[in-house]
Amino acid sequence: MCRWMIFLGVKGVIMNKLKISKRAKEMQASPIRKLTPYAQAAKDKGRKIFHLNIGQPDIETPDIMFKAIREYKEKILAYGPSQGSADYCDSLVKYYNKLDFAIEKEHLVVTTGGSEAIIFAMLAVADPGGEIIVPEPFYTNYNGFATQAGLTIVPVLTVAENGFHLPAEEEVEKRITPHTRALMLCNPNNPTGTVYTRDEVEMMIRIAVKHRLFLISDEVYREFIYDGLKHVSVMEFPEAAQNLIVVDSISKRFSACGARLGAVISKNAELMSGIMKFAQARLCPPTLEQIGGVALHSLNENYYRKIRSEYQHRRDIVVNSLSKMPGVICKKPQGAFYVIAKLPVIDAEHYALWLLTDFDSNGETVMVAPAQGFYSTPNMGLDEVRLAYILNEKSLLRAMDVLAESLEKYKGKKEQLQAGNEMVMQA
Repeated sequence: MCRWMIFLGVKGVIMNKLKISKRAKEMQASPIRKLTPYAQAAKDKGRKIFHLNIGQPDIETPDIMFKAIREYKEKILAYGPSQGSADYCDSLVKYYNKLDFAIEKEHLVVTTGGSEAIIFAMLAVADPGGEIIVPEPFYTNYNGFATQAGLTIVPVLTVAENGFHLPAEEEVEKRITPHTRALMLCNPNNPTGTVYTRDEVEMMIRIAVKHRLFLISDEVYREFIYDGLKHVSVMEFPEAAQNLIVVDSISKRFSACGARLGAVISKNAELMSGIMKFAQARLCPPTLEQIGGVALHSLNENYYRKIRSEYQHRRDIVVNSLSKMPGVICKKPQGAFYVIAKLPVIDAEHYALWLLTDFDSNGETVMVAPAQGFYSTPNMGLDEVRLAYILNEKSLLRAMDVLAESLEKYKGKKEQLQAGNEMVMQA
């Protein structure tokens, strides 16, 4: 008994000294997913939720992917090559070269989703303590990926008033320090839907070359560009090839978010050699998904044209609806399937939570992503939300009606609270 008590005492002392890592403490909670428990609680009470908070399209994944996987005949699901299967790499080379990337197989590594592609790129361009300059608001997980890599995201503020386009060249260069290792651009942009012009892309490349930096270009949404605009990839500038990295994913392009297939593309041989070592350390990307991915890349332009038309229609529904809501400010985005909207609220996070806990319209409510989590600069985005127009027309129209009703009721509630506080103060 004495020995057991002594053991427990020692164990207790040891356990009291256990500490988790700094990166685990500093890792940002996802502003997209952290309200999920409240959404589940609302669903448990029988409420229907229109999910505008996350980029999970309701468009069906092309059956050609599932058919290819069903026809897989191997008896063992074995490890594949770390770079990616030969067939899938070939399908990627064909896809990208139709876009005039002019790449060979050695210029790419297949990753487990676009997330791993970004992490690999960050790990390859900078040591712990390094900095990466990113226009904000930006995809919130960039913060998390940078934390994992021991890096710091340095934001360059863009604003709703000019459609979140890039500031002047000198504003970007002001953020460069001895610790800067890369610039990063998401084009079309998540969360704003902004499509950067050729001049803007050229500006970022010019800065990267001038200051001997890498430029990481997140081009996941390249197929979703509207109003007759054309996507400008950094790979269209071969003179700067050694500075350029593209990170990509099939998740949104083929409505296959669960497939977890991405890629890193660069013509910088030393960089790709380093990324290949990261790929070897995690063994290989998923085999069955690559089989399905080969089939997906056989789809022709008709597929992209149809899906692009559908998302443009959804964008118009959302923007037209928002334009009719008093106090809401929203510039029409021209790409991806997101929009940042300024709302007549003081605290968008409180409003987003209230939608799930205290509001419903005939048993229905909406879930939005508070935009503050897409900024690094303190106190930015407090009155903004990101909306993902990933629902079908009928659901999207209803969701916009519910959102409009909620803003009226939330406004009234705020006014009542303010009036009540004023009465208390007067008393």
